Amino acid sequence: MIVRIGMLAGVMALGAGVLYLGVGGLGFVVGRVGSTLGGFVGSVTSTPSPRPTVVALTGAPSLEQPTEPYTSAATVDLIVAVPTGLAGDPAYRIRIYLTLPGQPPTRIQEAPLADGSRTVIPVALTAGINDFSVTIVGPGGESDPSAVVRYVLDTTPPKITVTSPKDNAIVNGKEVTIKGNTQARTTLLARNEANGSSIGATAGTDGTFALDLALSTGVNKITITGTDPAGNVTVATLSVGRGSGKLTVSLSASTYQIKRSQLPAPVTLSATVTDPDGRALAGANVTFTLSMPGIPTVTIDGKTSASGQASFTTTIPKGASIGQGSATVLVTTDAFGSTEDFTVISIV
Repeated sequence: MIVRIGMLAGVMALGAGVLYLGVGGLGFVVGRVGSTLGGFVGSVTSTPSPRPTVVALTGAPSLEQPTEPYTSAATVDLIVAVPTGLAGDPAYRIRIYLTLPGQPPTRIQEAPLADGSRTVIPVALTAGINDFSVTIVGPGGESDPSAVVRYVLDTTPPKITVTSPKDNAIVNGKEVTIKGNTQARTTLLARNEANGSSIGATAGTDGTFALDLALSTGVNKITITGTDPAGNVTVATLSVGRGSGKLTVSLSASTYQIKRSQLPAPVTLSATVTDPDGRALAGANVTFTLSMPGIPTVTIDGKTSASGQASFTTTIPKGASIGQGSATVLVTTDAFGSTEDFTVISIV
C-alpha cells in the first residue's frame, strides 16, 4: 500500500511530455519545469515589438494634358491626379519638375495633396517650350515621374502674308480668292467693308490658307484678322477692284460741240482699253473713225500703250456742215476678241 502511494506521488505529467517515476524524482522534475518556464518567459519579453514597414512609392501621379499647348498667358494650372488613398495625406507632397530645351529636368516647387481627386497647381512659364512632370514624395521616398505635359508660351502675333491677289489688283468675277501664309493653325477671318461679306478659315499645318470672298463693283477694302493658337491677334489689309469680266474700251473726245464759225477746229479722240480682269491692256489694235456732216470720214489705226491708252488728233475743216457727227473706236485682240465704243460730236 505504501509502495503504491509513493508511486502515485512520484508520477507527474508535464506540458513538455516528460514523465519521471519515483518518490525521489519529484523535486528534480519541479526544478526542470521552473527552469523551462523561466526561459520561455525570458525569451518572450526579450523579443522586440515589430516596427512599422515603410513601403516605397511606385505608383506615379498623372498630369492632365491641355486641349491646346500654345498659350500667351504667363502662368498655367497643372492638374495632378494621385494614386487612390493618398489624396489629402499630409505626409505626402507633389514635386514638380520643369524641362527646358537643351536642359535637364529641374525641380521647381512642391505642393501639398488636395483632399479631392485632383490637385491644381499654378506654375509660371518661360518663353518657348515648357515640359512639366511631377512625382510624389513621402515617407517611402519618391515615386516614378508622370508623363510629360508640354506648354508653349507664345506672345508674338502671327505674320500674315497675302501672296494673291496683289494690293490694288483688279479681279474679274463676283468673288476673289485670297491666298497666303501665316503661322500654322491660325484662325483667319476676312471681311469686305464694301458689302459686309466675310469668310473664315484655318491655316494648314504648313501655314497656307485660301479665302473666297464676295466682291462689290468698284474698290473693295478687305481686312484679314488672324488669331494664332496662343491667342495672339494680327490684322492685314488689302484693296481689290472688281473687273467687268470682259474686254472693254472707253472713248472720250476733247470737245463734243463745235461752233461752225470757229472752224477749222482741232479734236482729239482718246481710248482706254482694259482686259476682262480690268487691267490695262497694252498692244491692242485700235481703229478710230470720225464722221462729221459735210466732210469725208477720217480713219486711223494704232495700238494701245503700256497704260492701255491710245489717242488720235485731227482737224475739222471749214467745209463741215451744221449737224451731228460721230466718233467711233474699234478694239481687236487675239486673246479677248473685240469691242467698240462711240460718242457724238456736233457742229452748231
